[in-house]
Amino acid sequence: MQAVPSSHPHTFPVKFPSPAKLPLLQNPPVVPEKILPRAISISTPDTRVSDVPTPNSDDPMVAFWDYQFLFMSQRSETDGSVGLSVLDGAIPVDFPSGTYYLAGPGLFSDDHGSMVHPLDGHGYLRAFTIDGPGGGVKFSARYVQTEAQLEEHDPVTRGWRFTHRGPFSVLKGGKKVGNRKVMKNVANTSVMKWGGRLMCLWEGGDPYEIESGTLDTIGKVDMMDGCDPLHEGDSHAGDAWDLAAAALKPILHGIFKMPEKRPLSHYKIDAKRNRLLMMWCNAEDMLLPRSNFTIYEFDREMKVVQRKEFKIPDHLMIHDWAFTDSYYVLFANRIKLDFVGSIGALSGLSPMISALSVNPSKPTSPIYLLPRFSEDSIGNNEDWRVPIEVPSQLWLIHASNAYEERDDRGNLNIQIHATACSYQWFNFHKMFGYDWQSRKLDPGVMNLQEGEEEYFPHLIQVSINLGANGNGRSYKNCSSTVEALKQWRKPSDFPSINPSSSGRKNTYMYAAATSGSRSTLPHFPFDTIVKINIPQQSTHTWSTGARRFVGEPIFVPKGVEEDDGYLLVVEYAVSIQRCYLVILDAKRIGESDALVARVEVPKHLTFPIGFHGFWAPKL
Repeated sequence: MQAVPSSHPHTFPVKFPSPAKLPLLQNPPVVPEKILPRAISISTPDTRVSDVPTPNSDDPMVAFWDYQFLFMSQRSETDGSVGLSVLDGAIPVDFPSGTYYLAGPGLFSDDHGSMVHPLDGHGYLRAFTIDGPGGGVKFSARYVQTEAQLEEHDPVTRGWRFTHRGPFSVLKGGKKVGNRKVMKNVANTSVMKWGGRLMCLWEGGDPYEIESGTLDTIGKVDMMDGCDPLHEGDSHAGDAWDLAAAALKPILHGIFKMPEKRPLSHYKIDAKRNRLLMMWCNAEDMLLPRSNFTIYEFDREMKVVQRKEFKIPDHLMIHDWAFTDSYYVLFANRIKLDFVGSIGALSGLSPMISALSVNPSKPTSPIYLLPRFSEDSIGNNEDWRVPIEVPSQLWLIHASNAYEERDDRGNLNIQIHATACSYQWFNFHKMFGYDWQSRKLDPGVMNLQEGEEEYFPHLIQVSINLGANGNGRSYKNCSSTVEALKQWRKPSDFPSINPSSSGRKNTYMYAAATSGSRSTLPHFPFDTIVKINIPQQSTHTWSTGARRFVGEPIFVPKGVEEDDGYLLVVEYAVSIQRCYLVILDAKRIGESDALVARVEVPKHLTFPIGFHGFWAPKL
């Protein structure tokens, strides 16, 4: 399924109104609703007719503002927790007690004319605590008090002034030339609770620990502090790139305040071994044609039980990854320095990330199988520094799962499920349609022409056959394939599974997806949750009402069977500027009774779209 460049790969199905001619965001056209549209299942459409006049959702102006509302700043925080009302259905009697934490940006614009990229928005942690059917649902939300947040927010006046550029933004109302505050750790990407500690993560800096009850920020956590290496990979120190790295370190760390090692925001939990797996990269790797990865495994007491280091001779960017019983799986994205972009980045007139660009020089995608416990697991003569080149050029967005199994002939097979997009579509600083000059987001960037859906993030399946005894990595006998999941070809992202299946063979996968029913926003934002039965190649869906969107689905297990549980997902009703916590019965996706409860967040606490969440059961 190799993407073929389009003759016009960045044309869109509709011309959106010019942001300069639009009214201010604070005064949007809002149409009241007397009756909230009920969520429907595609297999059983809702045939009710509302008596409330609704704007044409395919009108470009309506679509433009619906997109903006999904990224509207929320400056309010809760003082303690707020009880929520169940609008539809009821909390199931067998729903486990616990808390759903959702990380994401909360603030995009300051009071001095600057708008930051959604990836640079200050972290706004949301928590939904469900205390069984009788305890109801309580909600709390607080900003993560990072160093940047404390500098940019005045607690007395409650005003904001952006001083940090961040990797993806340009400050229209702030300092551009000479602004070295690039690494703006906003702790907005993901959240986890492990070893009794709640932490918010970001791609370029240390996690921030949060008090799980009050959501007060405890402080930054150096998870590698005092960690002794238990296992070492090959170092091969002393080459020219090591000398270059040694020269870059004091510049990046001393001038630009970049940490010497940065953790990835995506972690993994090995339920079989009861371990937390986290990966770190070196700061200078962004500028050099080689990549260093340090992977730690922590036990439930947050003690390091294993450390592995790998140095790969390629210029790579990793956002998400996977693991099996024997391997750390890196579906790598190739990047390169952009010298023209670097000039604008250093001058402050374009985002710092524009110094990098995708590298589509090869028609294949590299997958590295890094030995998790012993290099012998891949044979004595195999070199993990050499990737398996799968026959398709794809940029990995998020990994769902990976697992290994042997067939009847003793061949070791590895399966990977993920979301990926084309190199032709992916653009670092234009993600979400960010435009710092107009202070608006262009939805056209996230919505392509009909027939070009394969450029956008979609679900894929990768199969790798390593041969008998795992010795097929000589690449003469190794075979690999990558293809879009035949069951579901529409744009999708945020794949998830039952967490107990991570690293093991799984039957079901869930994702946020598009129904394609809205011609002006056919691909993003998402409005559907899809459940995929991988062996049976079947799909079932649940969709929201008109002018509503959804985020990442999180699985909450309650029984032994893999799909015996519930899905938590936030529904964003942009037409009335409200959001809801939706509880779906995972077994009933595709049926009319899939929705078991919809919980309403107070309007004054309506929040923008979140990124990644975590379910923490009450112990």
